[in-house]
Amino acid sequence: MTHRILILGGTTEARQLAGRLARREDFFVTLSLAGRTESPVAQGVPVRVGGFGGAEGLAAYLSDDKIDLLIDATHPYAARISGNAAEAARQSGVPILALRRSGWEPVAGDRWTLVDNVAEAARALGAAPRRVFLAIGRQEAGAFEVAPQHSYLVRSVDPVEPKLAVPDALYLLARGPFPEADERALLGRYAIDAVVSKNSGGESTYGKIAAARALGIEVVMVRRPPLPNVPSAQTVDALAAMVDHLFDPVAERGV
Repeated sequence: MTHRILILGGTTEARQLAGRLARREDFFVTLSLAGRTESPVAQGVPVRVGGFGGAEGLAAYLSDDKIDLLIDATHPYAARISGNAAEAARQSGVPILALRRSGWEPVAGDRWTLVDNVAEAARALGAAPRRVFLAIGRQEAGAFEVAPQHSYLVRSVDPVEPKLAVPDALYLLARGPFPEADERALLGRYAIDAVVSKNSGGESTYGKIAAARALGIEVVMVRRPPLPNVPSAQTVDALAAMVDHLFDPVAERGV
């Protein structure tokens, strides 16, 4: 019997999980991407690109395609998608699991200012001009146009379009991982005195946090949004084990 699994992805862990599950001959895995990244890396399994039309559209897709399991492996800040996924699973009766990497925790030497959203982050930078490293991606960079007194270094995978309506902004196109040594050099080269980051968790983008700590630089950290309460795991290994248990051949035979 083949089990059809839909993974809502866009993260490194989603790609890793898809590849791992696809090794099983009784799984047919499809990875869904929102399409916000212009040049996504190769995923290794069949890929669907684009939205579903909210929770109702996703529920219809789950039913029409006879999906046996929905996995939410989206970014920790994709709260709307996660909410739609949980509601679609409820409407369709399809089981749902979530892959949610643990967030970063401050350690000795960190200078974190915690805020709830990017609008608060812009205000938290203060009135005096600063040299700010925006490491939040391109989609919400425009929120910092309300603080044009600062100089911005903006890093994203895809170009920020339109450019920020501020007098001083430089743009870097790059895809992680970003080692701490490279991040320390970057912060020093541009004389950065504030980093704005989301608490994405994971190792590939932690370098900027460690570098800021080493250099005594403030980090304005955007807290994670609340997410639906569904069965979840923090690692690919743990989530894969949950999937294996769900579709255990012995359990299915009733032995």
